[in-house]
Amino acid sequence: MEEELKCPVCGSLFREPIILPCSHNVCLPCARTIAVQTPESEQHLPPLLHSRGPAPPAAAPGAGPGAGPGAAAGSAACLDSESAAGGGGDHADKLSLHSETDSGYGSYTPSLKSPNGVRVLPLVPAPPGAAAAPRGAGPASSSLTCPQCHRSASLDQRGLRGFQRNRLLEAIVQRYQQGRAAAAAAAKCQLCDRSPPEPAAVLCEQCEVLYCAACQLRCHPARGPFAKHRLAPPPAHPGAPGGGGDGGGGKGAGGGRKLPTCAEHDLENYSMYCVSCRSPVCYQCLEEGKHNKHDVKALGAMWKQHKAQLSQALNGVSDKAKEAKEFLVQLKNLLQQIQENGLDYEACLVAQCDALVDALTRQKAKLLTKVTKEREHKLKVVWDQINHCTLKLRQSTGLMEYCLEVIKENDPSGFLQISDALIKRVQVSQEQWVKGALEPKVSAEFDLTLDSEPLLQSIHQLDFIQMKFPVSVPPVPLLQLEKCCTRNNSVTLAWRMPPLSHNPVEGYILELDDGDGGQFREVYVGKETLCTIDGLHFNSTYNARVKAFNSSGVGPYSKTVILQTSDVAWFAFDPSSAHRDIVLSNDNQTATCNSYDDRVVLGTAAFSKGVHYWELHVDRYDNHPDPAFGIARINVVKDMMLGKDDKAWAMYVDNNRSWFMHCNSHTNRTEGGVSKGATVGVLLDLNKHNLTFYINGQQQGPPAFENIEGVFMPALSLNRNVQVTLHTGLEVPQSVKQPKLPNN
Repeated sequence: MEEELKCPVCGSLFREPIILPCSHNVCLPCARTIAVQTPESEQHLPPLLHSRGPAPPAAAPGAGPGAGPGAAAGSAACLDSESAAGGGGDHADKLSLHSETDSGYGSYTPSLKSPNGVRVLPLVPAPPGAAAAPRGAGPASSSLTCPQCHRSASLDQRGLRGFQRNRLLEAIVQRYQQGRAAAAAAAKCQLCDRSPPEPAAVLCEQCEVLYCAACQLRCHPARGPFAKHRLAPPPAHPGAPGGGGDGGGGKGAGGGRKLPTCAEHDLENYSMYCVSCRSPVCYQCLEEGKHNKHDVKALGAMWKQHKAQLSQALNGVSDKAKEAKEFLVQLKNLLQQIQENGLDYEACLVAQCDALVDALTRQKAKLLTKVTKEREHKLKVVWDQINHCTLKLRQSTGLMEYCLEVIKENDPSGFLQISDALIKRVQVSQEQWVKGALEPKVSAEFDLTLDSEPLLQSIHQLDFIQMKFPVSVPPVPLLQLEKCCTRNNSVTLAWRMPPLSHNPVEGYILELDDGDGGQFREVYVGKETLCTIDGLHFNSTYNARVKAFNSSGVGPYSKTVILQTSDVAWFAFDPSSAHRDIVLSNDNQTATCNSYDDRVVLGTAAFSKGVHYWELHVDRYDNHPDPAFGIARINVVKDMMLGKDDKAWAMYVDNNRSWFMHCNSHTNRTEGGVSKGATVGVLLDLNKHNLTFYINGQQQGPPAFENIEGVFMPALSLNRNVQVTLHTGLEVPQSVKQPKLPNN
């Protein structure tokens, strides 16, 4: 019903509602905000519109020409004032939109709607023969658009007060607000689907939930595990009778109480405390000699001492009670987790059974029964533990409350009569919370799994595998093919364990063959499930597989995945291994040097197999330097020309001729040099184990080096007079021009 009592403009409960001609309601303050005024010049309406009737009586005082548009425009108060309309003729009366029943309102076209949702009347010429009203002759016409049906109505000289006040709706809103306030003050049911919820009838002290009568019967029946729960009346309001007080232990209660006297001497009050007898005594007891050799102390001092001991003991119980409350919350969360995990296991079980179609249908009921029994067993254990812990917590809480009331007492002798027993009870209560009492006896995990790998003829022997005793080897890892990929001469593999697998996994072993169909070898051992292997052969096909292991042994291999490395090599200059004088740019594709001496830089790729070709474009060549191009080992010397040690094989070239160099040995001088714009090609054929150079697409001399084996990296040496750019990913040249003959 609340939606019926809300204003369609402000969205709040109606305030001073008025009835529009269309029978809809709106707040009076909201009506002021949505009403608009039509200026004098726009008062001539289309022929569809007509006046309601004859002009009203004379204008009220104070609304003459002096109160023209400048004084009235934009003012909300003028919309419901009782000012009269000025001017004369047939158009002096307020106009309304004509309907078939002459109800004072009419439909409107959305295209004529203003941004604030009300009707803006179009400007039309005045009827023939009508005298133009002078400026300021009367107030502007006003109209109001219903926010629900979007029909417009014009206001007469009474403004908004011309609409009737909806007193009935106003009374209903008032009663609704009073009822809602009264209902909000009462305790509400916490499980009701209704809005607002029903008043609470009982409070479950174990569940800590308020129930109405209907929800108690539906959600908390007095049977099963709920039979032992204690239902109490809902808590009273603060300030209600019985809501506070000092329990009769205050000063006022004790002020008129008669002081206790000695049990043996009626006329004597207790004044001392016998430590040996653990009882209060009077002065006459000491005189008669019964306690003369006992350890006797002042009554007040012993009272304070025992109070301190009891308070200290209560601190321990209070801490345990706090832990018990937290433990109860943990157990309730455990219940929910068990329920959720049980449903998850059932869902997975159903999915696996459906995948095996008819052969698994007969086994489905048995397996579901085992899951249900396991869940019920866990739930029973947890509920028993909850009830046991709740009972102990209630006992401890009751003892705490009783001890606190005892501490409030101002009777030393009466306190000391029972303090020893209370201290012992508190200590015993604390000892009941032994180690492990606040730990769950079961876990939320289900130690069950379904092995769906056996063949169809073994389906009838399917059963849950108990994973804890004994621990089995891990199952087959699943390769995640969508994450496996190759890049250049690197491969990346990813895998995961199958769902519902509870076998512990200590690590994985990834194996890879040699790219030529050879034996597998271990390339990774560890706990990660994603591994990238670098430095493989280009244009090669590798087979990979993975297996898991734990303390029980090594599991079976996964399926074999086939990975193809790139046909051609894509690489750049390596800034990490370059000499410090080398300057790299253009994403490490362009190299130059800061020194006049030759410095070496290597590529990021390493080759040990296949045929590879790359080119270097000479961007700058000044003062006839001797750059060297070739290949090298990873540990080549980098502060001298390439080829002067035994770790590099190179061709160095000037502007006229070139030489091959290895171990500082210069051979095969060949005519033809380089200049700005020249291109030097390097062809490394590790199938034939030789190295060949090209200048501007023409082979430079014979094959430079033969019988080379091992792992090689592209290499370059240059000084500050040279700048080159590397081009990779090139196909091996299919046709080679006739080589130039070397000069002897």
